Amino acid sequence: MIRINLLPFRAARKKENIRRQVSIFLLSLVFVVIVAAWFSYLLSGKIESLNRQVAETQAQVDKYNKINQEIAEIKKKLAILNQKIEVIRSLDLTRKVPVELLADMSKLVIEKRMWLTGLEEKSGNVKVVGIALDNPTIAEYMTRIETSLKYVDVKLLSINQDTSVKGLELKNFEIRFRKAPLNEQPKDEQPK
Repeated sequence: MIRINLLPFRAARKKENIRRQVSIFLLSLVFVVIVAAWFSYLLSGKIESLNRQVAETQAQVDKYNKINQEIAEIKKKLAILNQKIEVIRSLDLTRKVPVELLADMSKLVIEKRMWLTGLEEKSGNVKVVGIALDNPTIAEYMTRIETSLKYVDVKLLSINQDTSVKGLELKNFEIRFRKAPLNEQPKDEQPK
């Protein structure tokens, strides 16, 4: 019988299996490294893209914050200007009041029987100081003030004898009253 030694064949086959396993391992390792490098490259690209977007967004936020600060400054200046405009409007509305009050008082004065020596107005309260020839003249003046409908709460504060002019018995008087609210005044007599 013929005997064949199969051991070298088995050894060669074992070496071939080991070589194949090592080459598969090395190829797998190279493949994993390539895949990891490719994922790393993709992720670093995404990171750079996101960083750029963050930087652009931050630049826009800074730009809009600067614009918001400018708007806030403009609003402050506008508020100050509006306050100044309101002051001017109120001054414009009230500038005619003293002239109208003086015109009203001069219309109500009884000619050649009385004279006004003082006129004072503070927040709607009016104080008139004057000289009259007699008490009925003062009473007539107070009646005229009451019937004008522009003034209310007419009160005589004082009447004093004036002896400064020889031969005449003049009366010094002081009257206080309030301006009627605008809705109580007749339309033709309301200030414009």
